[in-house]
Amino acid sequence: MAVLNKIRQRSLFLILIIALALFSFVLADLFRNTDALTAKSQNVIATVNGIEITREDFLQKVEVAQRQAGPNATNTQVMNRVWEQEVRQAVMETQFEELGITVEKDQMRDLLRTSLASSPEFLNEAGVFDENKLNEYIANLKETSPAGFSSWVNYEKQIASNALNQNYFSMVKAGLTGTLAEGELEHKLEGDKVDIKYVQVAYSSIPDSVVKVSKSDISSYINDHKKQFEVEASRDIRFVELKEVASIEDENAIKAELKRYINGQLVDATGRKDTITAFAKVKDNEDYINAVAASDIKFDKRFLFKSDLSNEFANDIYNLNEGEVFGPYKEGGFFKVSKVIAVKQIPDSAKVRHILIPFLGSQSADQTVVQTDEQAKATADSLLTILKRDRSRFPEFVTTYSSDQGSIAKEGRYDWHPYNSMVPEFNDFEFGGKVGDIDIVKTVFGYHIIEIEGLKDPKKAVQVGTIARRIEPSEATTDKVFRDASNFEIKAGEGDFETVAKENKFTVRPVNGIKALDESIPGVGNQRPIVRWAFESDIEVGDIKRFNIPGGYVIAQVVAKNEAGLMSVEDATASVLPILKKEKKAEMIKDRISAKTLEDIAAAEKTSVKTAAGINMKNPTISGAGREPFVVGSAFGLNEGETSGLLEGEKGVYMVQVTKVTPAVKLENYQAAANRVEQQKSSIVNGRLYNALKDAAEIEDNRAKLQIQ
Repeated sequence: MAVLNKIRQRSLFLILIIALALFSFVLADLFRNTDALTAKSQNVIATVNGIEITREDFLQKVEVAQRQAGPNATNTQVMNRVWEQEVRQAVMETQFEELGITVEKDQMRDLLRTSLASSPEFLNEAGVFDENKLNEYIANLKETSPAGFSSWVNYEKQIASNALNQNYFSMVKAGLTGTLAEGELEHKLEGDKVDIKYVQVAYSSIPDSVVKVSKSDISSYINDHKKQFEVEASRDIRFVELKEVASIEDENAIKAELKRYINGQLVDATGRKDTITAFAKVKDNEDYINAVAASDIKFDKRFLFKSDLSNEFANDIYNLNEGEVFGPYKEGGFFKVSKVIAVKQIPDSAKVRHILIPFLGSQSADQTVVQTDEQAKATADSLLTILKRDRSRFPEFVTTYSSDQGSIAKEGRYDWHPYNSMVPEFNDFEFGGKVGDIDIVKTVFGYHIIEIEGLKDPKKAVQVGTIARRIEPSEATTDKVFRDASNFEIKAGEGDFETVAKENKFTVRPVNGIKALDESIPGVGNQRPIVRWAFESDIEVGDIKRFNIPGGYVIAQVVAKNEAGLMSVEDATASVLPILKKEKKAEMIKDRISAKTLEDIAAAEKTSVKTAAGINMKNPTISGAGREPFVVGSAFGLNEGETSGLLEGEKGVYMVQVTKVTPAVKLENYQAAANRVEQQKSSIVNGRLYNALKDAAEIEDNRAKLQIQ
């Protein structure tokens, strides 16, 4: 009871102690993770001139861009593309806001009218853009398709953004003028000319081996030119790669399996033998290849000319009779057994014209496509009915209805093109018909009204069925590679990476200067996980890790952690060394020359006095020496008959003497030259303006920190 009374008496004190303990725990966690102090830092991947780019919005745009780009574009490539788009938008928005530039409702309607002027869905009977049809379309989208309406809103935003950019760039160009003074200067730079005599003592006359450049020289140059040598944080690594490659035993097993389809005998996993129809005797070749043999390359019914077959095996396959089989043979990472199923004569090229009617969901259909599959088919049927009565209307219908932009200018025509160059359904119709045939063909792009205008040069073609097996390592082989990779990772961690690799006859490959947002590792391609690992905060020099890569493993080691700042002497040597050697050679040449005339220098240096006429400042090139801006500029600072001192040029040390000065012809008016100056200024706006704005912008890039890639 006494103890309880003491606790009660000190309850306030205990509460304070507990509260302080909890508070210190929270503070400690915050200081361990300073980003937790603000939710913003967890969700903002960048700030551009105060405009935040959020993680959620950014990744949504990346997802859309990835779908549009398709499987050939890597995730990092797409992210970098979206990043540049977002930064550009933020940089330009800052400019628009400062200038008060906006796109108002009336202007937006004008922009849509211009953009959709050729879309048949929004034209009235007279072929004129009808705003009521546009309003109906937008209202219908809003009610029936949230995704479609969202896509339309983005389309409008893109049009508005393009208009704002065009207005901004036009305003900048309008503010760039060429004054009469600039015009006069331009005229003088082009028209003032001098003739000179000169002597060049080339830097190449001194061997590189006699010029000594120290590390301290390179370090001093770096410090004197810091802006040129600022670098991001980077990592140096080295790695070995172990590939999962089929062994000789694996290849022999694949060939043995394929031979069983030739012989008509299969052996299952238990060793039991089953008799099946031999490949040569099969009637339903497609089912046999795709289902029975489960070929890794599915049956393709198209016919092939000899030129379509692999050069190495073209004769072996092309010369088979119907039903004959060739193989097994090795081609393109597969072992194959091929059979000639049919032989016939096919034109090698065709000429057609077509009208493409797309529908919602068809490949390459844009936002303006509103017809369903059934509606597009009905449109195509209606047009075909008219065309069968009057084919002269074909060009008119192409212009009005076809969505194939690549053929509209040619009245829908695809001139002579080879067999198998179109999608399968299109190809089958044009090469399976006769001249004059016209009909509707459905492909992934929509409904095509196709008319065959010409067929020529029939040739022998073969239909080939192929059972293929991808050449892959067996389970036993992949297990061995895994064991080897795991053992190397352990032993390299215990000993020296290079030594252990040499003992195992593995090739060590170094990679230096990896940046935080890099994607590729030379030699193994897209390996973003390796880059992320190398930049993790707790990774130290010497750390080793094994990574799964397509077809094998990489065991990597961090060799160096290079912080952001100035480039190291070692890394800068390649670019700085030639500069310093040239400077030292210039001093050596100047120190050894005591002669004061061109002739005496030429005699002493065993060279000759050369001449150059009509030199101007606009193009500072000396005949026989090349581009030498400093030397040419120095010549224009001399009077006629005057000789310069020793001049350090790009390719050597010079002495020049001006033999003739020809001033530019004076003009009564320099407006034409001023106009040229204005055009020159205007022409560089598109290429340089945005980059200048971006360089001046305050950009905080947190992509690497948030590890979004």
